[in-house]
Amino acid sequence: MEDSKLPLSLRNNLLDLFSQIEREFENLYIENIELRREIDSLNERLTGDGQTVEGGDPSKGVLKTKASHSTSQLSQKLKTTYKASTSKIVSSFKATTGSRALCQLLKEYVGHRDGIWDLSVARTQPVVLGTASADHSALLWSIETGKCLLRYAGHAGSVNSIKFHPTEQMALTASGDQTAHIWRYMVQLPAPQPPPDVSALCDDDQDSSDREEGEVDGEGLCEVPTVRVATTTLKSHQGVVIAADWLVGGRQVVTASWDRAANLYEVETSELVHTLTGHDQELTHCCTHPTQRLVVTSSRDTTFRLWDFRDPSIHSVNVFQGHTDTVTSAVFTVGDNVVSGSDDRTVKVWDLKNMRSPIATIRTDSAVNRISVSANQRIIALPHDNRQVRLFDMSGVRLARLPRSNRMGHRRMVCCTAWNEENQSCNLFTCGFDRQAIGWNINIPALLQEK
Repeated sequence: MEDSKLPLSLRNNLLDLFSQIEREFENLYIENIELRREIDSLNERLTGDGQTVEGGDPSKGVLKTKASHSTSQLSQKLKTTYKASTSKIVSSFKATTGSRALCQLLKEYVGHRDGIWDLSVARTQPVVLGTASADHSALLWSIETGKCLLRYAGHAGSVNSIKFHPTEQMALTASGDQTAHIWRYMVQLPAPQPPPDVSALCDDDQDSSDREEGEVDGEGLCEVPTVRVATTTLKSHQGVVIAADWLVGGRQVVTASWDRAANLYEVETSELVHTLTGHDQELTHCCTHPTQRLVVTSSRDTTFRLWDFRDPSIHSVNVFQGHTDTVTSAVFTVGDNVVSGSDDRTVKVWDLKNMRSPIATIRTDSAVNRISVSANQRIIALPHDNRQVRLFDMSGVRLARLPRSNRMGHRRMVCCTAWNEENQSCNLFTCGFDRQAIGWNINIPALLQEK
């Protein structure tokens, strides 16, 4: 390979593809050995049945027929298995090459000193990316340039979530210090730069993949403006505040905590309006409906709950038990759906008008973390413990997988995803334990056309 005339990026892509094919064949080889053992065992049992029959049992004809039928079924099972296995190799190969064309890594946001738990995109101008990290800080980034614009350092614990106000330059962060903070920001976007050369990005990936643990990119954060004091501090919880979100209109917020409760606050007065109790274990997430006064909370107790505040005089709650392990997140779509993800390796799509059973179930090979759904195209992005990020439509059809190799994508667990509907270059963001956020360009028209 030293004398190869192939470009380095192409060589790396080929090596990555061949290594994936090798792993697929290795898995099939192991499955083949197990199947052969099973065949031998079944043949021994069938032979034993045949010898007993020849001993003079009057029902031997029936037994022979059953044995023959069993052998036929086994043969058919083997054919189906091998077809599925071969199909798996081919589909894996296609998905990898297709994903590279449909999903391109455009920008890396590096500067946090610990894992990133959550990220969000501002809904007002200037449109910035916000990240929440275990390093006790939240950072605001220029989406186009990847430059850090502002640091929020008001929390005394891990910052577990970040959400932007719907109409003002304010952010809401939840923390392990048992509080949620509302803080104002003012940032100026740097001058736009020429679009990155994606092929060069594959060649010169050292800036992310080969970086030593703890190494901070570029100038570091010493020159970044820092906000240290919150405009409003919400502190009624008795445990870690794991998530928070703005209700429609931005005059109230909801927080979710490990103390098994969710709280509803008035922003202007910091007054606690409601304490939402009922979950049997720690809460993992909360989300608000984009246009209605609805809240959904998820929990380690394997359930998620829908809270209805549309009638000021009463608030009702519905409990949903569709999962068998921790529900890591449940989110609303722009329409009348809720999408829930779980450590039980499934994602379920629910209809708000009839939530007795899911209208679609997506089964995966790894625990699912904080999911997000694009508002315009209704595409579900699933971040996994195994570093994968997969895209599905609302009916559960798999659309693509983001590229992942030693030199591209996340190197550790992916915690969260967020869509950016206003930006056609970076329109999906991911973050994880590897201390970085990544901006991706998803060719959505081509993605939907391939489906």
